[in-house]
Amino acid sequence: MKKVFILFFLVIAALSLQAQVSLGAVKDGYYFAQDDKFPSDGWKNQAVVKVSGGKIVEAMWNGVSNAAYARDKMSQAAAGRYGMVKASKIKAEWDAQAKTTAAYLIATQDVNFTKYGKDGKTDAISGATMAVSDFYELVRKALAGQPVAKGPYKDGWYYYEQPDFDKSGWKETVLVTVVNGSVVDVVWNGVSNKAGSKSKIVESTNGKYKMGAKNGEWHVQSTRLSAAIVAAGDPAKIAVNKDGKTDAVSGVSIHANAVGLCLEALKAAK
Repeated sequence: MKKVFILFFLVIAALSLQAQVSLGAVKDGYYFAQDDKFPSDGWKNQAVVKVSGGKIVEAMWNGVSNAAYARDKMSQAAAGRYGMVKASKIKAEWDAQAKTTAAYLIATQDVNFTKYGKDGKTDAISGATMAVSDFYELVRKALAGQPVAKGPYKDGWYYYEQPDFDKSGWKETVLVTVVNGSVVDVVWNGVSNKAGSKSKIVESTNGKYKMGAKNGEWHVQSTRLSAAIVAAGDPAKIAVNKDGKTDAVSGVSIHANAVGLCLEALKAAK
């Protein structure tokens, strides 16, 4: 039994060591990481960090959602559409607290900061009363990876939606995240004109869209195409046929509308 406990603590210690990041060993460049999937509240956290000369010189905490008409979290909160203050006793809106947390990281350079409780909250950052653990975990995840390659676009979050609903009552949307000029995330989604309907991602994930395609439901195939755009770093690199489909991505038989939507969104990034 003692051996089991010793082995357990050794594993925990090893994992803790792996989580540590040495800034001095990190190459100059832009780094990006995000949650692996949409959680129950629909928001995936994202972290962007720029390192220069062994120091963090820029940092941003943001998020993307699987909800209908959703822009990036920073924009939603700044426009009063996130509503964290109204829904809780927290005194500052999400965007303000996210900026404060990122500024604290730059000021302290402490990427290995773990002074937060099980709830993810900390008393160390003045002006940040919401949970900050997700941000710091993503910062370490980002810095443990490779810097983002330089691309042709301006950094930021770019949203675009089709001007009209199609015959089936759907209007497709896209939210593109650009870091160091490269596309690092694509949320291809859609909204319905039918009362009570949720976003296309949510409806498909919940089994209510029911496309019944051999290559998987809409959310499965859309994820593959979005991932291919990210892997290319630029939607312009994904060839689309005259019929609106693509042979460039395995397992995608639906119309590759995400490519055109991304190109429209990224017009603002040139």
